[in-house]
Amino acid sequence: MAEAHQAVAFQFTVTPDGIDLQLSREVLKHIYLSGVTSWKKRAIRFKNGVLTGVYPASPSSWLIVVIAIMSTMYARIDPSRGMIDRIKTSLPVSEFMTVQTQMVLSAILFATGLWLSFIFLLRYILKALLSYHSWIFESHGKMSFSTKIWLVLVKLLSGRRPLLYSFQASLPRLPVPSIDDTIRRYLESVRPLLDDEQYKQMETVANDFKKDPAPKFQKHLKLKSWWATNYVSDWWEEYIYLRGRDPIMVNSNFYTMDLLYVIPTHRQAARAGNVVHAMLQYRRKLERGELTPLRALGIVPMCSFQYERMFNTTRIPGIETGNDIFPIFPDRKHLVVYHRGRFFKVWLYYGGRHLWPSELELQFQRILDDKSEPQPGELKLPSLTAGNRVPWARARLKYFTEGINQASLEAIETAAFFLTLDDEAHGYDPENIRSLDLYAKSLLHGKCYDRWFDKSFTLIVYKNGKIGVNTEHSWADSPIIGHMWEYVLATDCFQLGYTAEGHCKGDINKSLASPTKLQWDIPKACQEIIESSYMIAKGIANDVDFHGCLFNEFGKGLIKKCRTSPDAFIQLGLQLAHYRDKGEFCLTYESSMTRMFREGRTETVRSCTCESTAFVRAMEDESTTNEQRLALFKKAADKHQNMYRLAMTGAGIDRHLFCLYIVSKVMGIDSPFLKQVLSEPWRLSTSQTPQQQLNLIDIQKFPKYVGAGGGFGPVADDGYGVSYIIVGENLITFHISSKFSSPETDSFRFGQNIRQAMLDIRALFNLKEKM
Repeated sequence: MAEAHQAVAFQFTVTPDGIDLQLSREVLKHIYLSGVTSWKKRAIRFKNGVLTGVYPASPSSWLIVVIAIMSTMYARIDPSRGMIDRIKTSLPVSEFMTVQTQMVLSAILFATGLWLSFIFLLRYILKALLSYHSWIFESHGKMSFSTKIWLVLVKLLSGRRPLLYSFQASLPRLPVPSIDDTIRRYLESVRPLLDDEQYKQMETVANDFKKDPAPKFQKHLKLKSWWATNYVSDWWEEYIYLRGRDPIMVNSNFYTMDLLYVIPTHRQAARAGNVVHAMLQYRRKLERGELTPLRALGIVPMCSFQYERMFNTTRIPGIETGNDIFPIFPDRKHLVVYHRGRFFKVWLYYGGRHLWPSELELQFQRILDDKSEPQPGELKLPSLTAGNRVPWARARLKYFTEGINQASLEAIETAAFFLTLDDEAHGYDPENIRSLDLYAKSLLHGKCYDRWFDKSFTLIVYKNGKIGVNTEHSWADSPIIGHMWEYVLATDCFQLGYTAEGHCKGDINKSLASPTKLQWDIPKACQEIIESSYMIAKGIANDVDFHGCLFNEFGKGLIKKCRTSPDAFIQLGLQLAHYRDKGEFCLTYESSMTRMFREGRTETVRSCTCESTAFVRAMEDESTTNEQRLALFKKAADKHQNMYRLAMTGAGIDRHLFCLYIVSKVMGIDSPFLKQVLSEPWRLSTSQTPQQQLNLIDIQKFPKYVGAGGGFGPVADDGYGVSYIIVGENLITFHISSKFSSPETDSFRFGQNIRQAMLDIRALFNLKEKM
């Protein structure tokens, strides 16, 4: 019972002489240290908030301006052109406010105003510079004189040591494309998918829309773009994610894998200890805003707003058609762990500091050693987050808003994140061709009741030491979680490390209070709802067909020798593979980021083009020469790269059309054109997982320490979802998903088609070199 006594700061007994108060010095010491840590955290946040608030200037520059103004006054020079005197006359005169004091205070106020004006001017100039995007469209290795001048100016105005949110106020707003450009690009994108008659019909509908009511919708959208920070992001989050009533498991959440070839330790508790500690280090840097902002070319800043909801957040279901919400619970210092149907609350701080990895290992080992059985209804409770949103919302309102159920649910929802100590072993096994498939399915849906799918992310640690993450999609996109994941893996392997026996390094503090088991009182009626949600989720999970394809015949190194964008090369390979798989072309989605704009998220690149279809047909036509095929390939690759650049710079198609559709619904005006556009299925949905955002792992020096990327579920019932990661110079990993229920798809077959398509495209360059 030593742990229980340490949890009480004081004890008292009533004696004939009065009350005997006994204080625990040890506990009071921890209370004091926790308070000191809390105030230190607030002080650092305040300091960094000031640094961010005045960026690209610095607080010291204020003092320089004040000294400069005061110096000119003593030299009997008035740089304010009379403004200091006007400020002086407005100040009251009293025994505490002498004429000399008035003069000094007036000068300080003028200097402060001048300094703030200077900051706003610098931000405006920087925003104007960051609105320049011609550099993206220039050929690789060639840079115009104007771009060189632009780079120098951006460097000069970007400051020396920016914090994570330093550039937020200087980022430009996402521009609204013109109606003419969007409709022209849309018609161009669907041309290869329609016959002549269908295309003429679509052209007529589109032109009718362009005349009326498109101009009305565009005016409202322009107005929103002037008023809101980003004209897309809030509607995208609300209507694409938070208003959805279907299960988010598989349909929305995505996963990220561990290192492909390496398991630093096979001890489950030890791996969890190091990884959780690394995440706490990352969270501390994130809360203080001390992470370095991501910058293209090392110069152009990316928006950082998505990082704000990474920790201590959860998605809470709304009733009926109401929105889900995604609140933040700051300064919560615990973690909730799920193991064999039981929930445990683990405190992450001791004496005002993070628990060391060895202490976390002890706590997690205690959970693994706990032999208690789940309480009635507890085993499959997380499946409520895997099923339909409405039953979960009703059950939450009825059964989890009072008593021990409310307290336990609150512990889950306010936790830093959710941790599952899985009782299965997964990972890549070269001897088992389907090992990546099973690993991916486990991360995406598990058993349907052992991940809390509403949490911002769930960390999964398998019994063999392998790890992974399941991420809720509404709060952020994959590069954000990938940024944290890269930091965690590098810290785990190269900074924290393990002992020779595979344990976490450091001493073990056995006096730590054991994890607290959460208590539940779940009635039969609620257990029936849980079981119903589980059956729905199980049906979805059983229908997912996954295949992980490691393509190591060549990679980015060889593709760059072909003077082609690696992404364009892969996308054309996917087009060729899909045509061979299904015998037809389809509307293709590739995700592109718009984070060069404030609160930017994603845009769609429509990868199936007239140029790509011409290339694919040429590849399948034996009468076409390799020179002709290569010429068509280069034309298609250039087209794809140009479309990707347009999407990145705010000139995409789909987000503009989506927002026009929302305006039409709000205005109550029906649009056949927008209705048809928004109902078109994406039978091939693709995304590239970013690699080496932080460059913390030197994969040239440590080639085995490469990530395996991640993936997502199929978007269309009869289509494929493909996520790929370009790993180093000689490896590309494909994560392919589809549905068993579709007779048209087979993920393994599609993976084989991708492999062959990539090899066939490479052969074009090999043949040309030989000739």
